[in-house]
Amino acid sequence: MDINGKLSAEMIAAAKAKDKVRLSALRMLKTALHNKEIDLMRPLNEAETLQVLSAIVKQRKDSIEQFTQGGRTDLVEKETAELKVIQDFLPAQMSDEEVEAIIKKTIAECGAASVKDMGKVMKLLMPQLTGKADGKTVGEKVKALLS
Repeated sequence: MDINGKLSAEMIAAAKAKDKVRLSALRMLKTALHNKEIDLMRPLNEAETLQVLSAIVKQRKDSIEQFTQGGRTDLVEKETAELKVIQDFLPAQMSDEEVEAIIKKTIAECGAASVKDMGKVMKLLMPQLTGKADGKTVGEKVKALLS
């Protein structure tokens, strides 16, 4: 089942269960995907869908961090609940060892030698890792391996 079909089925189940937090998160997710389709004027492919989902996850994590610093535990709980719902639609996250192996392979392929080549490495890496690993963590590992 494609992501839109799964999303619709989950929305119906959440509505029947009267799970307001889950339903709200699913509606937000469906809207974000629909808006991206409108921007591109065509249906999204799997990679584009994963990019949208990853961007939403990143936004949620940033919001949680900001709300934690501001002492807004009520909003932290809401964002955390929404984050869990969104992560259900992402593929399983890769282990640190798997990510590091792909990073090393990519560095060898593009012949990167220093931190100056980080952009080149990230450009090749992110299409492979989008949705499967946190971009911030990947960036830190690449930087560490190139230094």
